[in-house]
Amino acid sequence: QVQLVEAGGDLVQPGGSLRHSCSASGMIFRINTMSWYRQEPGKQRELVAIIDSGGGTDYADSVKGRFTFSRDNAKNTVYLQMNSLKPEDTAVYLCSAYLAPYSDYRSHEYWGQGTQVTVSL
Repeated sequence: QVQLVEAGGDLVQPGGSLRHSCSASGMIFRINTMSWYRQEPGKQRELVAIIDSGGGTDYADSVKGRFTFSRDNAKNTVYLQMNSLKPEDTAVYLCSAYLAPYSDYRSHEYWGQGTQVTVSL
């Protein structure tokens, strides 16, 4: 069974840093794009960053220059380094991956469990 497991949520002061990780496990044939989303209560889910299989990245304007998305293909893990955090970055952060399991070799979307990031004094 394929799973995405996240780690790294925490309470941090404004200006601080956090690093999220998201690891894919199970019988995985190939991982394509992986993404980070965030969601605040009562608001739509927002795409924060995306990374393709070659390591190419794109970011929401609100996080450009502050967040860095990277991947370690050998470990099936991606990392979101978040610097210069602001109170408006407070949200539940969710990892998403389009990957193909060995069960059918077809790409499906999987989601992590979500982790809370709170930026506050």
